Amino acid sequence: MTFVAAAVCPHPPLLVPEVGRGEQVQARAAAVDAVRRLCAARPDRIVVVGDAPAETRYGPESTGSLAGFGVDLRVPLGPSAAGPAAIVEPALPLSLTVGAWLLASAGWSGDRSALGVPAGHSTRAAAGLGERLVAQVGRGERLALLVMGDGSARRTLKAPGGLDERAAAFDAAAAAALAGLDPAALLDLDPALATELLAAGRASWQVLGGALLAATRDDTPAEVWSSELTYDDAPYGVGYLVAVWNRGGAQRGWESG
Repeated sequence: MTFVAAAVCPHPPLLVPEVGRGEQVQARAAAVDAVRRLCAARPDRIVVVGDAPAETRYGPESTGSLAGFGVDLRVPLGPSAAGPAAIVEPALPLSLTVGAWLLASAGWSGDRSALGVPAGHSTRAAAGLGERLVAQVGRGERLALLVMGDGSARRTLKAPGGLDERAAAFDAAAAAALAGLDPAALLDLDPALATELLAAGRASWQVLGGALLAATRDDTPAEVWSSELTYDDAPYGVGYLVAVWNRGGAQRGWESG
């Protein structure tokens, strides 16, 4: 089994230019660059992981819509075909719709699928999903994960959930775990606190934590993963984090022992 790379991105609808309507969204460039770097890891397959009402697997024929945000735009998970994309049930939720848009923006033309993860999943359930994703990788196959997840929506008084003084510390802990490539710290994020802080990305981040632990369990101690946190801000009172993890290579890494 070979899990080779991951990118973590937020999923505000404003990330899509047609929704942003010319607004300068700094996280957009960071997210597109992260996904380009994910593609540069030469995976055979990318699985997009993100918040969804129920645990659901989506094939490349699945499509999401941004009509609820004032734009008649359909975003297919798979490569765009000629003509408007048809909505195939179940339709992609927002997190995976934005993830599909990022794959298209980065120019990914390879195999892809998506996994919807309820924000209320327990840490054990989320980590178990990550472990199974890695266990299902075929011999010689290279798997990459595009993990979509927002931090707390309670960072400022004008945030969607209003201000909660605990929000900044929660997002800082998630940022440190992503920057330090620390799966145990991701799994330490408190599901109950995440719910109170409206941090929809917690379960998806913990899928990533479970995947890395599973991938490194059988590796030799010499296997090194590098990590980089490229964006950390809350411009609309919602925590947005962008990070890239790569197997092999370097500056900062985490070794299994």
